[in-house]
Amino acid sequence: MTEPRQPRRRVPRPARPGSAAGRGAAPRPAARKTAARAAKPAAPSAAKAASRPAAARTAPRQSAPRPPAVLRLGSPRPRLRLVSLALTLVLLSFVVRLFQVQAVDASAYAAKANENRYVPVKLAAERGAITDRDGVALAATVDAYDITADPSLLAPERTGIDDAPQRAAKLLAPLLHEDRATLAAKLGQRRTRYVLLARQQTPQVWKRIKDLRRTLDATAAAAPKRAPRPDVLVGIFADKHSKRVYPNKDLASGVLGFVNSAGKGSGGIEALLDRKLAGKDGKLVYAQSGGRRVPTADVQEHPAVPGTDVRLTLDRDIQWAAQQAITEQVRKSRADRGYVVVQDTRTGEILALANAPGFDPNDVAKADPEALGNAALTDAYEPGSTSKLMSMAAVLEEGVATPATRVTVPNRLHRGDRLFADDVDHRTWYLTLNGVLAKSSNIGTILAAGQLGKTQAEANRTLYSYLHAFGIGRPTGLGFPGETDGILARPQDWNTSQQYTIPFGQGLSLNAVQAASVYSTIANGGERIAPSLIAGTTGPDGRYAPAPRPERTRVVSPKTASTLAAMLESVVDDKEGTGPRAKIDGYRVGGKTGTSNRVDPKTGRYRGYTASFAGFAPADEPRITVYCAVQNPTVGSYYGGRVCGPIYKQVMAFALKTLQVPPTGTRPPRLPVTFKPGE
Repeated sequence: MTEPRQPRRRVPRPARPGSAAGRGAAPRPAARKTAARAAKPAAPSAAKAASRPAAARTAPRQSAPRPPAVLRLGSPRPRLRLVSLALTLVLLSFVVRLFQVQAVDASAYAAKANENRYVPVKLAAERGAITDRDGVALAATVDAYDITADPSLLAPERTGIDDAPQRAAKLLAPLLHEDRATLAAKLGQRRTRYVLLARQQTPQVWKRIKDLRRTLDATAAAAPKRAPRPDVLVGIFADKHSKRVYPNKDLASGVLGFVNSAGKGSGGIEALLDRKLAGKDGKLVYAQSGGRRVPTADVQEHPAVPGTDVRLTLDRDIQWAAQQAITEQVRKSRADRGYVVVQDTRTGEILALANAPGFDPNDVAKADPEALGNAALTDAYEPGSTSKLMSMAAVLEEGVATPATRVTVPNRLHRGDRLFADDVDHRTWYLTLNGVLAKSSNIGTILAAGQLGKTQAEANRTLYSYLHAFGIGRPTGLGFPGETDGILARPQDWNTSQQYTIPFGQGLSLNAVQAASVYSTIANGGERIAPSLIAGTTGPDGRYAPAPRPERTRVVSPKTASTLAAMLESVVDDKEGTGPRAKIDGYRVGGKTGTSNRVDPKTGRYRGYTASFAGFAPADEPRITVYCAVQNPTVGSYYGGRVCGPIYKQVMAFALKTLQVPPTGTRPPRLPVTFKPGE
C-alpha cells in the first residue's frame, strides 16, 4: 500500500527589481545603503545555500538592495545650435535694417536729420517805396517797435515799490499816447509775463523810453542800498519789425491803398503792384544743437531782394489842393462823396486823383468801409451835360453842322413816348450850335445829334462810334483794382428813351477818369492818350525804368478839336453861359457844366443829382484838364456850375501856378450864342 504524496510547497521567489513587490518591499534609501554595507561581506554562495536546512531555505528571501543611479551630463550641441540660430536671426535683422537706413531710405533720414539740426530763418525783404513825380515819398517802409512789458518784474517784491505799475504808466502814457489807466491795468497783471502796451511805435519813441530807463538806473545807483529802487521801467521791452507808413496820412489814400496785417497790398497801387513792391524774402540756415546756434558750423544765407520803388505821375502839391477843395465842398453840401481828376493834356499823366471822404491808411481799422477804395474809378454814374461835348464832336466831325448853325429850341420836344425839356423852363430859344452848348440845352442837343444819320438808327450808330472812341464803355488803361468800364449799350439795344437821352448824358454811365479823358482828348488836338498813373520804377539794382508809353488814338481832327475848344470858352466866358464861376483871371478857360439825375446805388432808382464840371486851360494852348463831380449834394444848389465850378477854378488856378504855366495873352474868339429869327 502506497503512502499518499505530500503536497509540494511552493517557495516564493524573490521579487525582481522594478516589480510591484520589490517596489513595495524596498527599504528607504538610508536603510538600503546600511543593509548593502552589512550584507556585502556575508553574501552566501550557491553551495552554502544548498547546505542550509530545508526550513531555512523555505523562509522568504529579502530583496537585494537597488544599485545607486548613475548621473550623466547632457550634450551641449543642441543648445549651442539653438543659440547660434537666434544670434544669426538677430544679426540678420540688424543687417537688413542697416541696409534700409543707409541705402534704401538714406535720403529721407538725412533730410529729417537736417530738419532737426539746421534751423531756417526768414529774412524779410524791404517793401519798395511809392513816391510822387518828384520823388517825394507817399508810402515808405520804416523800422517799428511793439512796446511790451513783463508785469511780474514790476511786482512789489521785485521793485520794492507797491505802486510800480502806476508809476510806470505815468511815465509811459505821454510817450505812447495811450490812456494812463489802461496802461496801469495792463502792467498790474501779475499772473502773466507778457502784455502788449502799444503797436508800431517809431524808433524815436523806443529811444525815449531807453533814455528814461537810463536816467532811472542812474538814480537807483545813487540811492541808498536800503532805499527802494525807483526803476519802474525794468520790465518794459520792445519787439522790432518793419512798418508801412504813409507820411501824408490821407493824401492820395484812394490811389495808394494800404497794406494789411500780413504785409500784403490791399487796394490801390499797393495791391496792383504788390509783387514788385514786396520784393523776395531771403533765408538764413544755420546749425543748432540743444536750441543754440553752433558757431563753427556752416551757414547758408540767401539774401532778401528789396522791393521795387514805384514813381507815380501824381504831383503831391496839386493832389493836396484837389483833395482839400473837394473835401470841403462835400462837407458843405452834405453830399455822399466827390472826386477831382487833374490830368496833363499833353501826356495823359494824372497829376491828381482826389476822393472825399478819404481814409488814413496808417489806421485802416478806424476808417469808414465805404471810404475805402478809389471812388473816382469804381463809381459808375450818368455824367449829364458834360457828355454833350462828345455829341457836338460827332456833329462837327461829320460835317452836318458848324458852330454858327441855327437851332430853334422849343419849350418841349416830343420824341418817342416822352416829352423832353431843358433844365430851365423857357420860351422858344433861337440858338446857334455854339449857343446850344453854352446854354446846355438838352432839346438842342437832341436836334443836333439827330442829323448824324438819315434815320434815327443810323444816327445812333454814328454817335455810338464816337462815344466808344472817346473811351466810354471800355477800360481807361490804368488797370486799377475795382475799376469800372462804365455802361454803354450797343446802339441796336438802345430803347426808345435812350436814343434821345444818351446825346445829352443820360442813359449811359462812366467813371471820373473817363470823363476827364474826354476833355483831355479835345485839349490834345483830338488825339486820345490813355490815362496813366505810373511814371516808372526803380529796381533793386538802382536803375530807373520808365513806364511804357500810353496808347494814342485819333478821335477827331485837330480842326474839330480847336473849334470845340472855342465853343467851350463860350460856356465860361459868355454872359449867357452856364459856367461863369469857373473863370480864372488872366487865363482863357474852356469848360462845361453837368447836372444829371442820379441813380441811388442802394435802391437802383433815380434819387438826387450828380453835379459836375469839366474843362481845360489855357483854352488856346491847353496844358491841364480838371474834372470835378459831387454825388447827391443835399444842402444848397445841386447845379454843376454852382457846386463844382468853384472847385474847378480853385484847383485849376493852383495847378497852373504850380506847373508855372503862363497866360497866353490872346483874346477869345467870341462865337455867337443866339440869333434873331428872320435875319
